[in-house]
Amino acid sequence: MIRPKILMRLIHINWVMMSHGLDEIVLKTHLFRPVRFLAIFSPSYWLRKPTETRAVRIRRTLEDLGPIYVKFGQTLSTRKDLLPDDIAEELVKLQDRVPPFSADTAQAIIEEQLGQRIEEAFDAFDPRPLASASVAQVHAAQLKNGEQVIIKVLRPDIEDKIYSDVGLLYELARLAERFWSDARRLRAMEIVAEFEKTILDELDLLREAANASAIRNNFKDSDMLYIPVIHWPLCRRKVLVMERIHGVPIGDMQALRAGGADFKKLAERGVEIFFTQVFRDNFFHADMHPGNIFVDLPDKYLAVDFGIVGSLSDSDQRYLAENFLAFFNHDYRKVARMHI
Repeated sequence: MIRPKILMRLIHINWVMMSHGLDEIVLKTHLFRPVRFLAIFSPSYWLRKPTETRAVRIRRTLEDLGPIYVKFGQTLSTRKDLLPDDIAEELVKLQDRVPPFSADTAQAIIEEQLGQRIEEAFDAFDPRPLASASVAQVHAAQLKNGEQVIIKVLRPDIEDKIYSDVGLLYELARLAERFWSDARRLRAMEIVAEFEKTILDELDLLREAANASAIRNNFKDSDMLYIPVIHWPLCRRKVLVMERIHGVPIGDMQALRAGGADFKKLAERGVEIFFTQVFRDNFFHADMHPGNIFVDLPDKYLAVDFGIVGSLSDSDQRYLAENFLAFFNHDYRKVARMHI
């Protein structure tokens, strides 16, 4: 039996989808059959004539549903091999262009976390966000010594929203394992548990600051990758202050070409950075979507946002290494054997 709170959340999801003109998805989904009749009570069902493209409507639906759905959209945006071009391009906007919360709210969170007025901690604070994502948004600021920094601030009430939606995911996983044999084989409950751990880690910006400092130390003498300096005295669980960097977003191909980027070297260095993190350090940036990677022209990478990192067991490292070697040697039979 689905708990009332979960049922209400399912109804809300349907309502949001219908309000954005995605009722054809709702009405075709067997899971939501009991609430299909609600469509007739939605004004948009009778009155709307969608003026936005389907891609925009999907993106806006994910934004309205909250951080977990935005995170899902971010993940999909990196898989253009799985999506139609129009949807993939629109979902890219979820990487750093989610609707922001107010500057007054951001300032209140910063002051509450630091225990002092913002004028006492910073020489200047820009109320206009530089970027806004699913879990936090970023503001530019200047320290008392004149150094330019960014302040990352968690979204208000983000924990409650995430706990609510994770509860829904557990309920759906439980139902899936009960009625769908493939869900048991894929260990749906374990997948949700892993996702819960990952997204909850993102809610602690002190953990992110520690991750950034560790990777910065691992690449302190590198000419391939630069990690911004963390200003620890101003970091708290909901506030992170780090050096402001300037670079070209890795996804802005036009700007990279105009700036004379060395694409061959960037490609080589991208692979080398990945291998170095995985096999030398066994501590790697695990959220490297285009919104988190910049280029210091012509050929140096800059990375931000270290809320999600990873490491591998010895056996996983060996499995990955042998897979790479087999691919490099065109030994696809060995790849198949290892997979089986």
